[in-house]
Amino acid sequence: MKKISAIAFLGLLMILIGLLMIRKDDIITILNTRFETESISVKLGKTNSYYRDINFKYVKNTNDFSPHDFQDILNIYYTVINAGKKSFSFYCPTEYENCLNDIQKLADDQTQLSDINNFVHPYNSFAHIETQYDTLGKVTISIIHSYSEDQIKQINEQVDSLYYKLVKEDATLEDNIRSIHDYIIEHTKYDSLRSDKAINDYHSDIAYGPLFEGYAVCGGYTDLMELFLQKMNVNSFKVSSNDHIWNAVQMGESWYHLDLTWDDPVADDGKDYLEHNYFLINTEQLLKIEKTQHVFDLDVYSELK
Repeated sequence: MKKISAIAFLGLLMILIGLLMIRKDDIITILNTRFETESISVKLGKTNSYYRDINFKYVKNTNDFSPHDFQDILNIYYTVINAGKKSFSFYCPTEYENCLNDIQKLADDQTQLSDINNFVHPYNSFAHIETQYDTLGKVTISIIHSYSEDQIKQINEQVDSLYYKLVKEDATLEDNIRSIHDYIIEHTKYDSLRSDKAINDYHSDIAYGPLFEGYAVCGGYTDLMELFLQKMNVNSFKVSSNDHIWNAVQMGESWYHLDLTWDDPVADDGKDYLEHNYFLINTEQLLKIEKTQHVFDLDVYSELK
């Protein structure tokens, strides 16, 4: 009996040692986070080619992935999404007692997550984002992107081809933006079946739809315009209300609204119209002409105040 017990003990000891070796990283994490033997160093690592080295009033890129308040969390999410990551983990420090509660608050707030998404390159934007966390303070963000690699390749080739036809070196920035604005509208119809009846025959909610299929809803118009703006190195972002999205563009020191969807109206007579009512107008002008679908959060998009 004693011999069997000794063998069993040795077996259990070997299993325990094996488990300790397998989970050594988690054990170190527990010691670091719970007993504060030393701080955990988390680095972003490599960013993709669509990373935007731009800070906004609402969110900023960060190298500090140990949050101490809710703004730090917003900045971490923006940086991770902006970098094109599919998955990323960081840790809540023990001194930030409400950290996990604030993480859950953001993870459950699709509006705020979408707001963050509007500041990144369309190719790095997410179609779905999920946050997982445990009681030890480890937080993992998992991202499914809006565009496939094949779509990105096709779109880039077509945008490059159009860019050199539409953008002229001797033209003003406003004229070049107008040229792109007009081209997109003249080659695109509003996808009423998608918006009114949820019939998804086209990729009209992303840039692929207007570029290759000739149909778009507001997301498609806005993404395609955003691709051109960023290729022109124009500071810009997307603005969203409860049920609409459009572009914000910086010219000089000021920011303006650019809404291709509303400049491509669905007319009762069935004809195609090209308008410029929502072409590079300020917020005061915007809210004078439309106060339903363009009511947006000025605390988020405060450049437009």
